[in-house]
Amino acid sequence: MIPVDEQLKTIRRGTSEVIDEKDLAKLLDTGNPLKVKAGFDPTAPDLHLGHTVLLHKMRQFQELGHEVIFLIGDFTGMIGDPTGRSETRKNLTPQEVQENAKTYLDQV
Repeated sequence: MIPVDEQLKTIRRGTSEVIDEKDLAKLLDTGNPLKVKAGFDPTAPDLHLGHTVLLHKMRQFQELGHEVIFLIGDFTGMIGDPTGRSETRKNLTPQEVQENAKTYLDQV
């Protein structure tokens, strides 16, 4: 098992902040592998450069012996972006979401 302080050093690398680091340290100290989940919306057929930051961090957790789970949000891909922060993403059909999800899996 990799010591907790070494795991935290790796996890901190490339981050500006680790929220609840004390709680994370306690979980790491149990010696049980963590399940680290991250969700991606298949709103386009290709992953982009912005995705690589999170994918790299997930890989670091995996290299530390933890289980990573890559979630593809099919429902969120179909409803578009309701926030209106900039331009609303178009709604996708279930078929379009499935096609995009397949390319995500291939790329990951």
